Amino acid sequence: MAGTITRLEVQKRNKERVSVYLDDEFAFGLSLLLAAALRKGQRLSDAEIAALREQDGVEKAYERALNYLSYRARSEREIRTYLRRKDVDEDVAEEIVARLRRVGLVDDAAFASLWVRNRQATSPRGERALRQELWQKGIARDVVDEALTDLDETGQALEAGRSRAQRLAGLEAAEFRKKLTDFLLRRGFSYGVARGVVAQVWAETTGERLAMEDEGE
Repeated sequence: MAGTITRLEVQKRNKERVSVYLDDEFAFGLSLLLAAALRKGQRLSDAEIAALREQDGVEKAYERALNYLSYRARSEREIRTYLRRKDVDEDVAEEIVARLRRVGLVDDAAFASLWVRNRQATSPRGERALRQELWQKGIARDVVDEALTDLDETGQALEAGRSRAQRLAGLEAAEFRKKLTDFLLRRGFSYGVARGVVAQVWAETTGERLAMEDEGE
């Protein structure tokens, strides 16, 4: 495989890659970044070619990670899991995660805060549910604690409860109470928070006091 570079040509289908020709025959492709260090007439040994291909494999994996990040922010665990699915070696995956961390594209603390804010804005959840979601993303417990420091669980439950109550209009008190309580519990709110919110939403909707099960009907 050793040979002399006779041509370096940007690929038509991918302008970020360069075709390397040795002794007038196509030899391999490289990222623009790596190809920039090569020149026509340069002699490449087998060892140099192997090293370039290995570095190119890392660059390809890095580009994949960047593409994965382009859809939404990701935790470190999510990126490692994604690269594993793409058969990227563990050592290479760690190198890529470290590289992304250095340039600020991966930050579990920022990710956790963003996750909580997005949930608050689009689909309110209780503290228990948010903790579970973030743990599943591989976020450390102390980072999760920090992200949830200012969580207004009652406010979030009220927002979720008021929205859900629109679907429950016309129900009798007992059925309304059960359905809305179950909904809030599924969203990860504590029973104490759910109980108070259900009573408040019922009062706002009907102008009546709602008796809870432990109070009797």
